[in-house]
Amino acid sequence: MLIGVVGKPNCGKSTFFKALTLAEVAIANYPFTTIEKNEGVGFVKVECVEKEFDVKCNPRFGYCVNGERFVPVKLIDVAGLVPGAHLGKGRGNEFLDDLRQADVLIHVVDISGSTNAQGEPVDPLSYDPASDVRFLEEEIDMWFLGIMKKNWDKFTRQVMQEKKPAIKELAEQFSGLGINENMIKEVVKKLNLNAEDLTKWSEQDLNNFATELRKRSKPIIIAANKIDVLGAEKNLERLQKEFPDYIIIPCSAESELALKEAAKHELIDYTAGDSDFIIKSEDKLSEKQRKALEFIKENVLKKYGSTGVENVLNDAVFKLLKYIAVYPVATNRLADKDGNILPDCFLVPAGTTALELAYKIHSDIGDNFIRAIDQKTKQVIGKDHVLKDGDVVEIVVSK
Repeated sequence: MLIGVVGKPNCGKSTFFKALTLAEVAIANYPFTTIEKNEGVGFVKVECVEKEFDVKCNPRFGYCVNGERFVPVKLIDVAGLVPGAHLGKGRGNEFLDDLRQADVLIHVVDISGSTNAQGEPVDPLSYDPASDVRFLEEEIDMWFLGIMKKNWDKFTRQVMQEKKPAIKELAEQFSGLGINENMIKEVVKKLNLNAEDLTKWSEQDLNNFATELRKRSKPIIIAANKIDVLGAEKNLERLQKEFPDYIIIPCSAESELALKEAAKHELIDYTAGDSDFIIKSEDKLSEKQRKALEFIKENVLKKYGSTGVENVLNDAVFKLLKYIAVYPVATNRLADKDGNILPDCFLVPAGTTALELAYKIHSDIGDNFIRAIDQKTKQVIGKDHVLKDGDVVEIVVSK
């Protein structure tokens, strides 16, 4: 799974990325601070099953705090996109190419309306953030369309002349964007397109096809950033009404980053996504730091329940991609061969079977799969058994 963090310049995108990963990235108040893509690891939060078994887990990857498991996911932060990116403006084609393998996109929008379309600072509330939502949709649609139309006439003639299966050939054309045959089939069916003769597709058919492919292969969640700016909540309400099909989450990346940095330096106790924090060392706080923490508590945490940053990541994985968390174990003692309790938590698509999980662990485990055991019910399950969120599964293999 790869999660892309996108948006126009100066919308707080790199701050958002750093707040999730604590990676060292360039952050500044001017367009195109980020030129090369940044890659990092964030953590989605799930309720750990250690509580159900009354044990203490030992994660190999990620960590667990008070029964909340933080599972690592890959993130990529690309440079800011501007209108005309698909035509190469602002190195747009290069930046869009960085998103080819992303499974879901987090669109960081300046909900305070304090940056214009090019990412230049303007007075708060003077710019309509709805324009940014439409612009990103259009840029990715046009990018997809450009890829599709590049050799369309030659491609369609070849498919027809050689009598190749159109769906399969289209999937191969778009495989570099993480698109598979099922996605192509769904789009063709929804738009009622002629899969027998691609040469009969009109210009409008191509446009609609590109848009639907984008929606399926690059679903978007909106991080309504800078919600702590006075008056920003009015823009949020308008955006939610105008785009009811989107998940839109108010957030303050600056607040999340400040809290994580304070926790890192042991000034406060804070866990990502929490609705509050505890000051550990009053005497170590400067007056400026104290005021900043008070502002975050009153204007962000109390008002919205969290900074929203962790919520965006969780919803991207669990609501948009519809992934579930499962725990493979090597023995009925919930341990691996080294005795680590519940060492792994895998994020897999809903509908994953026991055999598919085995292959995700290792190809040898999949090849030698005999059966699996649900450690909650102690029931034996077969290779075609569909896993549920929170399942703990012992995989039994041939020696």
